[in-house]
Amino acid sequence: MGCVLSKWRCRRRQPSSAGGGGGAFCDGDHIHRLRHFPGSAAIPSHHLFLEFASLSQRGHYPEFPDRENQDVLCIKTELQGNPNLHLFAVFDGHGQFGAQCAAFARDRLVEHLSGDTRLLDDPVKSFNSAFLAANAELHDSEIDDSMSGTTAIAVLVCGDSLVVANVGDSRAVAGIFNGGLFVAENLSCDQTPFRKDEYERVRQCGARVLSVDQVEGTRDPDIQSWGDEESNDGDPPRLWVQHGMYPGTAFTRSVGDLTAESIGVIAVPEVMTVKITPNHLFFVVASDGVFEFLSSQAVVDMVCRHKDLQDACSAIAAESYRMWLEHEDRTDDITIIVVLIFGH
Repeated sequence: MGCVLSKWRCRRRQPSSAGGGGGAFCDGDHIHRLRHFPGSAAIPSHHLFLEFASLSQRGHYPEFPDRENQDVLCIKTELQGNPNLHLFAVFDGHGQFGAQCAAFARDRLVEHLSGDTRLLDDPVKSFNSAFLAANAELHDSEIDDSMSGTTAIAVLVCGDSLVVANVGDSRAVAGIFNGGLFVAENLSCDQTPFRKDEYERVRQCGARVLSVDQVEGTRDPDIQSWGDEESNDGDPPRLWVQHGMYPGTAFTRSVGDLTAESIGVIAVPEVMTVKITPNHLFFVVASDGVFEFLSSQAVVDMVCRHKDLQDACSAIAAESYRMWLEHEDRTDDITIIVVLIFGH
């Protein structure tokens, strides 16, 4: 495991044409097909290189065999024409029009970031502005987002920093070499009712926070404790209007979801900035189809076990798929981007 990553970090290869210029978008698909976008990019200002691979796989839905993949991913190298700015993002749509919401949010977010002159000086402000604008534009679009929307996780490589913006329960995690071990470092914090701060915020906005069992009356609704995300093996706490069995979102932030906005679901991202050090080996950006049953450390371990990044993506998807079917009769859509950092 250590030898493989050491070889990766020692390479000094120029970026391939797959990573140059405009980057790539990956759309949802109506058929059982994997989408791959391998490539590489340079960060000349800090003599760093990125090598990346991705995969997006439609979920298994026995009752809806033609259901489309509602995940979309975005790899946009040289954002704003700047060779030191590269964007990697995953959008996880949900609801009847989730795929359209995810694609719309992706397109608008990239458009806003590409045209924001403040991005280099104040990426936090730029991300906030871009997400809120995309949310407002989705409400005003022809897409019915009353009960549909998308979560989003975006990592902007900005010189020698990672700027991570999160709305919802997808996740970014870095693989770090620390004390002779490969350690997972979360670059985002899932926004769900499991978090006390998010729970309190949506409750103050009028949300009822209950699991499906509690809503259906098979469990005491006054019990406001569900353990934590890692240990919870039942239905998670969800958000409901006061006198109805909707919308039932298991996240507290998203783009779209107009109905859920009335009970506290917001499109304001949490933004974290991390300086890239020689111990930062790679990072992963993935939908909650991956992290529903796999821990951040498990995902990092799987990347470390594979010499080829595309093989790492496939292994993570396969294990996620297997774990879903161990617990349920379906799987979620699964989307992964793995980005290797080398050159220090």
